[in-house]
Amino acid sequence: MQKKALIAAVCAALSSTAYAGSTVNGPMAFDPIAGSAYAELTTDPTILSNQPWVIPQGYTQSIVSDESNLNIYTGSDWNDMNTVNETGKHAGRYMYRTHEVRPSSSNLSAYTGGAVSVVDLETGEAELVQQRLDWEALDGIVWSPWGTVLFAEETGSALFTDPDHPAAIRGLVYEMKLDKHDPAKAEWVKVRPMLGSVSHEGIEFDSEGNVYVIDETSPGAIFKFVPTTYGDLSSGQLYALKIDDSSNADRTGPAEWIALDMTLAQVDARTAAANVGATGYGRPEDLERIGSTMYVAITSEARVLSISLGGKPTVQNFVRAGLNAPVESRNDGITGFRSPDNLANGPDGKLWIVEDNVPSDIWVAEPDHNGDGASDGVHLFGSLKDNGAEGTGIYFGKDPHSLYVNVQHSSTGNDKTMVITNRKK
Repeated sequence: MQKKALIAAVCAALSSTAYAGSTVNGPMAFDPIAGSAYAELTTDPTILSNQPWVIPQGYTQSIVSDESNLNIYTGSDWNDMNTVNETGKHAGRYMYRTHEVRPSSSNLSAYTGGAVSVVDLETGEAELVQQRLDWEALDGIVWSPWGTVLFAEETGSALFTDPDHPAAIRGLVYEMKLDKHDPAKAEWVKVRPMLGSVSHEGIEFDSEGNVYVIDETSPGAIFKFVPTTYGDLSSGQLYALKIDDSSNADRTGPAEWIALDMTLAQVDARTAAANVGATGYGRPEDLERIGSTMYVAITSEARVLSISLGGKPTVQNFVRAGLNAPVESRNDGITGFRSPDNLANGPDGKLWIVEDNVPSDIWVAEPDHNGDGASDGVHLFGSLKDNGAEGTGIYFGKDPHSLYVNVQHSSTGNDKTMVITNRKK
């Protein structure tokens, strides 16, 4: 057998055991789809306008908001990450989104600034909450335990400078308190440089109110911020994760959180982490906590890590191509796990993963019940037919039967937020 054919056969064998088989149970119960949408990739707007995803039988997909009801930019709006008002009045009704549009250094005059938008999930009305010239490539967004919105910039340089933090040279985290009478207005927005100046994407909290962020570069560090006072992000200590055994090429095992120089971290947390020997990974992108475990998508390494919270942290491979997920062979049309990007906590504790890949697939990882550190099963839920686009911002709100996901930089020029719903419930 020729080498290429042998590789394809091995990949196919692993692929068939990794995502084929019986129904995945729970509120989002489904039979895994047959494979990635290789044969269905298209740029045809008549196909992609309402049905861009290949999804399991019994599910429907519909547009929550696209550029026909809110068009912020001349080009694509680059809808990126989603969160809803998880607490307070009308909890779950309003979805907040970041837009990852970046300025061009060759045409700064055309840039109108980063934006946060909101969609009323009951009426479908979409509005601009806030837009500022000094915001660049807005990415991660999360609802805080104390009822504010945190969002961050994924950028390696500051072409426009925040007037409240002029020394920053990389992305920043912002905190927004919404007007209690109008969910589309901000009462205030404050920069939170204590959470580090890096190329941000994922943001997550633990049960004690500590904040976790990442540096989306390669190698990129994983950070933990411990506020001096619960709910007050204006002061505290930033730490970076460091594996105990520096000779471990896999960068897993027992670890510790190392305190950083806070003066440096506020303007360059990347260097602050490197100065203490923090462990770097290939483009860590998103974070998601389920119970006492933090999951981290490591995009360039085709894996999702788990980090135990409480006590001494331990890092393990939760999902990894070739371990418990298939290896993609794109040239041979073989479905596989590649470039995991955004994560979501499913309604029954499963981890949902969407790829920054073409085609962009959605995977569902079962919890680790047997105690070996790895997911007990990884299943293929969906695949994006929009050639060149990616799925982003997967998120579950208050409805356990509905998954929200964006289609970013669509080939049609119409970026959108979609909901995929289980109609078999």
